[in-house]
Amino acid sequence: MSRLPIDRKAAFARGLSAESRAAMLLVAKGFRIVARRWRSPVGEIDIVARRRRLLVFVEVKARDSADAAAEAVTPQQQRRLIAAAEAWLALNPDDATRNIRFDVILVAPKSLPRHLTNAFDAST
Repeated sequence: MSRLPIDRKAAFARGLSAESRAAMLLVAKGFRIVARRWRSPVGEIDIVARRRRLLVFVEVKARDSADAAAEAVTPQQQRRLIAAAEAWLALNPDDATRNIRFDVILVAPKSLPRHLTNAFDAST
């Protein structure tokens, strides 16, 4: 039996569903999903995907609207994702030769996921 409160369970299930929708969108765009919910001591990466020479670290945000989802990608989360990406690259040095990009996929009810490519830069 799970010990998560009901609202946390619902948020967790919504997050998993959003990540699945985001992964399907990426696959439809020709990406291969390499990892989902990859954890490191410095942060989690929702999706790691490859397409040819491109490696993409993806943050997935699910909210009641795409605008609310976009606002939820804070500078602190961006820094955490960048740190987690650095941890990924340390463990997967072959990926360091690829072009690297940070994307965000916004998921809202009753609409298709919105893919923001190159949503932020690692130098920010």
